[in-house]
Amino acid sequence: MESVLETKAATILQFIRGLRGNLLVTFEEGTWAAWLYDLLKPYVTQVTVCNPRKNALLKSGNKGDRIDAQKLAELLRHGSLASVYHGEKGFRTLKELSRSYLTLSKDSTRVMNRLKALYHSWGIACSGTRVYAPRHRAEWLSKISEAGVRRRAEFTYQQLDGLQGLRQAVRRDLLAESRKQTATKLLRQIPGIGPIRAALLVALLQTPDRFRTKRQLWAYSGLAIETHASGEYRYVDGRLRRSQKAVALRGLNKNHNHDLKSIFKSTSVRASSAAGPLREFYESLLAKGMKPSMARLTLARKIAAITLIVWKKGVRFDGEQLKPQAA
Repeated sequence: MESVLETKAATILQFIRGLRGNLLVTFEEGTWAAWLYDLLKPYVTQVTVCNPRKNALLKSGNKGDRIDAQKLAELLRHGSLASVYHGEKGFRTLKELSRSYLTLSKDSTRVMNRLKALYHSWGIACSGTRVYAPRHRAEWLSKISEAGVRRRAEFTYQQLDGLQGLRQAVRRDLLAESRKQTATKLLRQIPGIGPIRAALLVALLQTPDRFRTKRQLWAYSGLAIETHASGEYRYVDGRLRRSQKAVALRGLNKNHNHDLKSIFKSTSVRASSAAGPLREFYESLLAKGMKPSMARLTLARKIAAITLIVWKKGVRFDGEQLKPQAA
């Protein structure tokens, strides 16, 4: 059976209610995915929002709405779809506020970089953060001799003020909403994780039960090491033996949640510079001859593992969690 439906809730639900049996629905992650997931979940047996990056079958041959739908249905029957996690409605407000906060933070950074680039383009050195301060703006604007460029800088300052004001308003709402989640109190025990990072972690992860082991969290956070190997076995004197050839390392995995990786890496930088057990762990890595960049990466992986332990088990942070077996 094939049907073309209008993208309206009433039309879709009317069609679904007219079908019998156990209904399994799939569609690719995209703009409509969250809305469709919440709409269909109460009425069907299973909803799978699949990852379009891993649907290799869709990339081969001709492409069209009908062809893609047939291929998705085939992959669903085979159980070959990689699903994208969609959380419960209880986290929707926190998730949307976190998205707003992260977006405004990135937009503010872009405007600040754009402002410095404007000064640099006219040969004006502007290192540091003084160039952004409202009380010093007249001084900095007076250094621009061209009237049109000065006016452009004034508009950029106004844009920055608007973004920073919105960011502070969203920050207040984000913190107020995060206090409703008990997990934020647990995560704030970890050195380097403050109220904002705890709120963002809860919004991005929603539940620790998504990850059976720390390695799954590392992969989702972009902290997993990607390895390539081939010819792992060979016959020696008629017996099958594993090759002793070293596995080739290809850096960290690229398919990950960039915001989550930024949180763990920034927490690592913060914890490595502040007194506490995490800094002692970082310094012990340096004492073993590890490069500072690798030591911070190892610390970020350790913080991610501790986050999973503290959140999943509901325990307090303990320095004993920094032992190798807890890594």
